[in-house]
This record gives sequence, C-alpha cells and structure tokens, in this order.
Amino acid sequence: MGPWRCLLLLPLLAPALRSQQQQFMEYVERRLTLLEERISQWHDQSSRYSTELRDFKNQVLGMLEAAEKEREAMRAEAESAAVRVDRLEREVDYLETQNPAPPCVEVDETLMDKQVATAKQRKNEKYTKLTDCSDTIASVRAMKILKRFGSASGLWTKDAAGSSEKIYVFDGTANDTVYVFPRMREFTLFSATRKAARIKLPYPWVGTGHLVYDGHLYYIRQQGLSFQVIKFNLANKTVVDSSVFPAEEQIPVFGLSPSTYIEVSADEEGLWAIYATKEDEKNMCLAKLDPASLDIEQMWDTPCPRENAEGAFVVCGALHVVYNTRLPSRARVQCVFDVSGTLAPEDASLVYFPKRYGSHSSLKYSPRERQIYAWDDGYQIIYRMEMKKKLEV
Repeated sequence: MGPWRCLLLLPLLAPALRSQQQQFMEYVERRLTLLEERISQWHDQSSRYSTELRDFKNQVLGMLEAAEKEREAMRAEAESAAVRVDRLEREVDYLETQNPAPPCVEVDETLMDKQVATAKQRKNEKYTKLTDCSDTIASVRAMKILKRFGSASGLWTKDAAGSSEKIYVFDGTANDTVYVFPRMREFTLFSATRKAARIKLPYPWVGTGHLVYDGHLYYIRQQGLSFQVIKFNLANKTVVDSSVFPAEEQIPVFGLSPSTYIEVSADEEGLWAIYATKEDEKNMCLAKLDPASLDIEQMWDTPCPRENAEGAFVVCGALHVVYNTRLPSRARVQCVFDVSGTLAPEDASLVYFPKRYGSHSSLKYSPRERQIYAWDDGYQIIYRMEMKKKLEV
C-alpha cells in the first residue's frame, strides 16, 4: 500500500483509536479507584485492629498489676499466718509445760503396794553402769526433714557404734531387702534407689525395731508365735548368731505401732530390747542384751504404758517412751525409766517433738551423734537433742 493510501485511511481510523484510548483510560481509572478503596479499607481495618490491640494490652497490663497486688497481699497474709501459727505453737508448748498431762498409769492401791514391795525387793538388782554417762535429754534442739522415701512405715539409721557414714534404710514392716547409701548426701539427693546397694537378708524382718551396731545388723524375725533376734554381719553378708527371745506370749510393744514386737535400741551402755507380754499387757518391759552372744543380761518391768505409745529409745541407761499428745500433730516423751535409779521419773524433762506429718513408726537414737533418726509417715527426719546432766535436771 502506498503512502498516499495511508494518508487517506488516517481520518477514518482516528475516531476508533480515540475511542479505544478513552475506554482504556476509563478502565485504568476504575481499577485505580477500586485499589484506592481497598487501600482505604485496609487502612481503616489496620487502625481498628491497632486500637483494639492497644486496648487489650492495656487491659492485660491492668489485670497483671491487679494479680501482682493480690499475690503480694496473699503472701503477706501467709507470712502473717505463719507467724501467728508459730506464736501459737510456742504458747501451746508453754501451756503444756506448765500443765503436764496426768500420768497414764492407773492408780490402784493394791497394785501400788505390790510395786513398792517389788521395788524394795529389787533394790540390790539395780543396773551397774558400764560407762560414766550421766546425761539425759533436755529438749529437741532442732528438726531437719531430709526427704520422703518409701512407704508410710519403716526405719533408717547409721551404725550406732561404728564410725561409718553409711545410711541403712528398711522400707516397710515386712521385707528382706535393706538399702545402703554410702553417705547422707547420696541418700538426700537421689529419690530413686539406683544409687543404693542392696542387702538381701536370709529371713524377712517384722516390724521396725531393728538396729545397726558395730558392723552388724540386729533384726527381728517372726517364726510362728515366737520371735528371734538375728545377728547379721554386714561385711561378709552372713548370719553370725540368732536367739529366740525369752519372753512368752509377746504382744506389740507400742500401741500405735502394731507390727513392732521387739525394739532393739542402742545407747552409751550398749544394746537393749524393749518388749511387752500378756503377763503385764499394760506396760512395757526392758532387757539388757549382750551384743556378742545375744544373751539377756538383766530384765526390768517398767511403769511405762503401751497405750498411745508410738516409739521408744534408751539414753544413758534410761528408757524414754514417746506418746501422742492431745494435739494430733505433736508427740512427747511422757515416761522415763532409769535402770540405774539415778533419774527419778518426776525429775525428767518434759520433751516435746515438733509438729509432724503422721505418727513415728521408728525413733533410732545415735549415741555417737546425740540425735534421733525418725521415720514419720514416709518422711525421714533428724531430731538433734539438747542434753543435760541428770543431777542438773
């Protein structure tokens, strides 16, 4: 097509081109308008969301401030309540000290005459002490709760005579496996028994009256209606000796620990056995044991009742029996029987134990450390004792 023909067609095509250009511009304007509307809508929504978020943040900050004030108020109330409870416990201790509970021994004139006659008859049978120990417990100086391990009843202790730092744990009232921890640290830090050595005994034990003394374990075995004291060597894991306890028709020695028939205890004088029989089912009996042969060296009928007793131990030849008090969370030494006659029962200190979780299933006195290893509803507790001379009580 020649140039002159293009020039002829331009006037005809110009209106069509202008129309298309106008439509394109209108389309672009509509799209821009729609985009502007969307941008404006997004801006409005963003502003609304920002406002709502700011309001929510302020609301949360206000709630947090209110919660912090409430927490501080509750903490202050808890501290105030703890102070009041501690003051109340001190006042209760003071009141109970000023008004001691009446003795649990029933007053019977015939029985009293019989006891007086027996006491006169046995004056020459008083115990001849082996040491110069003349101390008695004045008070519980401190209480330390180490952990919670095992079942509600059991016992834990160190060697009462040796220098070993090993911890021996008897879980339950009927078992045959003793856990041994190398030191107090391992027993305290680890909740599981994987760090403990295990000693499997040839016979299962019964009760919580067992003892570790001078490298040997003295534990109680029940065989029918009789009870044996088993002497077990901890070094070579063998039974050294055993002896049937020479008491007929034995009954649980503590009213609150029905599984314990014999409590083997150690003090500065050696080994003792605390037990009870049907012959005098109201009170406890005490026997001096020969640790080498398990022979009974001497026996006493004590005035200490079994009723409401939860444990006992011997200190410097004096039996100390722990009973429940009127308050369900407290216990105290209410009966003391000194085999040498040096300490009269009425002259003994009134010893209170701090509040506890349940009932003591075992109380093991360590003459070397002058403290008690207690098992209280699965909690292992150490009571540090304050001592006095018997003549100063």
